[in-house]
Amino acid sequence: MEAALLLFSVKGYADTSTKLIAKEANVSEALIFKHFENKDKLLFHLIKSGYRRVLVQNKGMLTYHDPKSFLRYMIDLPKKLVSEEPLFWKLQERLSHHEFSKQQHILFMKPVDTVVNKAFTELGMENPALETQFLLLLIDTLWKKEATGDMENIDEIARLIKMKYGLE
Repeated sequence: MEAALLLFSVKGYADTSTKLIAKEANVSEALIFKHFENKDKLLFHLIKSGYRRVLVQNKGMLTYHDPKSFLRYMIDLPKKLVSEEPLFWKLQERLSHHEFSKQQHILFMKPVDTVVNKAFTELGMENPALETQFLLLLIDTLWKKEATGDMENIDEIARLIKMKYGLE
């Protein structure tokens, strides 16, 4: 699984064969098929187990004490998550067009929407639902940029988002 995660995240799913995974993992290709049947099922397992690890490592991440501390935490979360599981998030970014990957990410993010909306409502925002969509869009961009290393100033952007909402 480690070899598959590394190869899929670096080379991409289409450019990674089970033969290459087996070679990198120093196992037979037959062993991969025995455990996962095919490359798709191996990928599905990697994605599901990756989200399980993230949830275990960040148990209570939706704990809500007050709106400002929760929103600060959500803005800082992309950097934290990517630093804990860099290959998983790089894989997720590469697979953002893949239906199963998208579906799993939507399930992961679904409870966040309600809590962010609650925070914006409590802060008295004029349109909490729209602010929620906007912030989640920014957070989505932050983790993708962090995972790919495409931005050097992510900390400054996170600080700017916090300033926009009076969270500094």
